[in-house]
Amino acid sequence: MSSHPTGVDEDFLALPRYRLADAALSAAMAGGASYADLRVHAITTEIVQLRDGELESAVLDRDIGLAVRVLVDGTWGFASHAGLTPDIAAESARHAVGVAVTLAALNADRVELADEPVYRDATWVSDYLIDPFTIPTAEKVALLGEYSGRLLASDGVDHVSAMVNTVKEQMYYADSFGSSITQQRVRTMPALEAVAVDAAAGSFESMRTLAPPTGRGWEAVAGDDVWSWSTELAELPVLLAEKTKSPSVIAGPTDLVIDPTNLWLTIHESIGHATEYDRAIGYEAAYAGTSFATPDKLNRMRYGSPVMNVTADRTVEHGLATIGYDAEGVAAQQWDLVRDGMFVGYQLDRVFARKLGLDRSNGCSYADSAHHVPIQRMPNVSLQPGTDNLSTVDLINRVQDGIYVVGDKSWSIDMQRYNFQFTGQRFFRIRNGRLDGQVRDVAYQAVTTDFWNSMEAVGGPSTWRLGGAFNCGKAQPGQVAAVSHGCPSALFRGVNVLNTREESGRS
Repeated sequence: MSSHPTGVDEDFLALPRYRLADAALSAAMAGGASYADLRVHAITTEIVQLRDGELESAVLDRDIGLAVRVLVDGTWGFASHAGLTPDIAAESARHAVGVAVTLAALNADRVELADEPVYRDATWVSDYLIDPFTIPTAEKVALLGEYSGRLLASDGVDHVSAMVNTVKEQMYYADSFGSSITQQRVRTMPALEAVAVDAAAGSFESMRTLAPPTGRGWEAVAGDDVWSWSTELAELPVLLAEKTKSPSVIAGPTDLVIDPTNLWLTIHESIGHATEYDRAIGYEAAYAGTSFATPDKLNRMRYGSPVMNVTADRTVEHGLATIGYDAEGVAAQQWDLVRDGMFVGYQLDRVFARKLGLDRSNGCSYADSAHHVPIQRMPNVSLQPGTDNLSTVDLINRVQDGIYVVGDKSWSIDMQRYNFQFTGQRFFRIRNGRLDGQVRDVAYQAVTTDFWNSMEAVGGPSTWRLGGAFNCGKAQPGQVAAVSHGCPSALFRGVNVLNTREESGRS
């Protein structure tokens, strides 16, 4: 497991965690629960935003509370409270038992939990160097202002937006089986976007940095050790100026080399959400949809070409969904979702593992606050690199007439994660195996299985990168989770490319 030399913050360790657990679990079991767990969950968030080098907003928020979940006659009960005293914990447990008793008569689907080893006094801290909450807000504003100034000083850049979102999440978990776990993790999301305005034409073009959100601290933003900010901030105005003068794409079937900075989002939408077991059996149907990857297709459906290998991973270094243990006390794991192109696995929590007939959960339970019930949430889902160690240039060399796609932007996908459309930040024309300037107005459209079956080759480990999102939404009431997706560069043949300008004109 990853660790951090400073460990969990003293202020969180000073909370009466063990007394809260003893009070809640004792009250729950005395009230008739067959199982109970307690979470003390704290999330601190800071968002700093600048426009043209001037501060627009700086918001610091801290949410903390306790949650008690119980099982009575195979029915869940849940209660939460912002107060952190043993009396409140015990009363919350009794309230959760009352909820379960009330709902038991309506429950036709008895809950059973898959087994998991007991983890006593376990501690896990994510791998970061600089706690972003030790950096004064004024210093964060100054750095974003300095980065913005570099872009604004370039010819052709009329406006710049800059943002950094930092999060520290702390959780104490205890259950009636005997587990007791304390965790802390940090994540950071920086972004700058430059805009060029053509006043005469009444139009504009924009281009955003490619630095991904990451399970790191302030080191991801300051300096060039983690991300080469100096290089990208120098290159971005040049690329933006070229983009404003580039021709519009010609629509039609096109060979694509897709960079990890774009492909991560396609993985998220067409594989990550599609292999959520709760979605596949209809739990999300009223809100976020279902999935074409239904249980009858498990181990039978060809998801993609034989070079497609996709893993789910709660352990990858600096992943946004990397954790030591999930919200049900299940240790982090890695497992296959797609192997050699075949659909072989789902994301599961302890309830869904038992429903699927498995002995153990793969650790996909998470709640975004003490006041939300844990649900099945996405781990880091990643396309694995190839064994031939092809470079991105090697893949481009295989294309006579195509497009190299870089950076994510907008997307659209149907409720079964089957028909989709994605755009990007930068599109480079490929002619005779070489890049030949940019094109504009590009979107690629496909059916999920057709798209992944068109993947002819994947890059090697040297091309593999983690992308991701801070804002993956799910459930009712809505919850938000952060998740990473790693992938190499990849070559796809004959994908349908749309001209977004022409499509917009038709609508």
